[in-house]
Amino acid sequence: MRDLKNKLTSGKSTKNTKTRKVKGFGYQVLGFGAGGSNPPVDFDFLIIAGGGGAAGGGGGAGGFRTSFPGGTKLTFEAGSTPITVGGGGGTSTKGSDSILGLGTPFESTGGGAGVGANVDPSTNGGSGGGGTLRAPCFPQRTGGTGNQGGYSPPEGNNGADANNSVNPGPRSGVGGGGGGAGSAGTQGTGNAGPGGNGTANSITGSSVTRAGGGGGGAREVSSGGSGGPGGGGNGTPGTSPASAGTTNTGSGGGGGAPGHPGGAGGSGLVVLRAPGTSVFTVTPATNTISTDPPTGDLIATFTVSGVLKI
Repeated sequence: MRDLKNKLTSGKSTKNTKTRKVKGFGYQVLGFGAGGSNPPVDFDFLIIAGGGGAAGGGGGAGGFRTSFPGGTKLTFEAGSTPITVGGGGGTSTKGSDSILGLGTPFESTGGGAGVGANVDPSTNGGSGGGGTLRAPCFPQRTGGTGNQGGYSPPEGNNGADANNSVNPGPRSGVGGGGGGAGSAGTQGTGNAGPGGNGTANSITGSSVTRAGGGGGGAREVSSGGSGGPGGGGNGTPGTSPASAGTTNTGSGGGGGAPGHPGGAGGSGLVVLRAPGTSVFTVTPATNTISTDPPTGDLIATFTVSGVLKI
């Protein structure tokens, strides 16, 4: 934890940016434990939910929402606000939501799960999970739908359908790639489908791509689907282990062959950026506050759930 004691200069920054006052029930929303003496702080944000776990289809990336650069900021009032960093899903399990615990919660949606053989699909999410075969000679599964939260701009993209016309026969078919923050997953043609691309963002001061979709798995083809750029796990053919999505990117896990576990989704991330004159702290110590040298802005990075206090 780092306690920042900079005093605010008179007046707010003259930077020409919009801010969003989060309101609920006709009142300005305060963080839990409100009532402190510090002025409110306008934050840019990046909020990524946990990625979906895979089975035969690749896991979908967690929902990706940001105001940086140039978007509408969130205003946090004095007090303590819980910040939830969504966890990645296990095999065939959706990722968890990431949430800014304002009076009217602001959140992104966990990534959809990649579907397994003989498992009813439940693959919608921030980005949708990829589909896989139900079983040999049974109908293939469709990919899940992204932007489950219905946000504008959308928080993610669709997962791809499975393709049971590859390597025709009783062990045919390849899984579809999970959707990513930047593009939809892809249906396999010769090999399993790649995951959708993640999205680059520079809120931390450096451009980093996150929230890639997981690649699809396969039975008996030469290659599983590659994970989407931004941390998506690679799918696998046969009995080889599939890859998990990268930690703190919200990426989807890679798909495995039917009957074998897919990779877990990557955990999410929350980043909040404010002018250097702002006063706030973060807990626990795993979460950090840093300074962007060119601008002097303060950057709070939550890799685990915690509390922001103004």
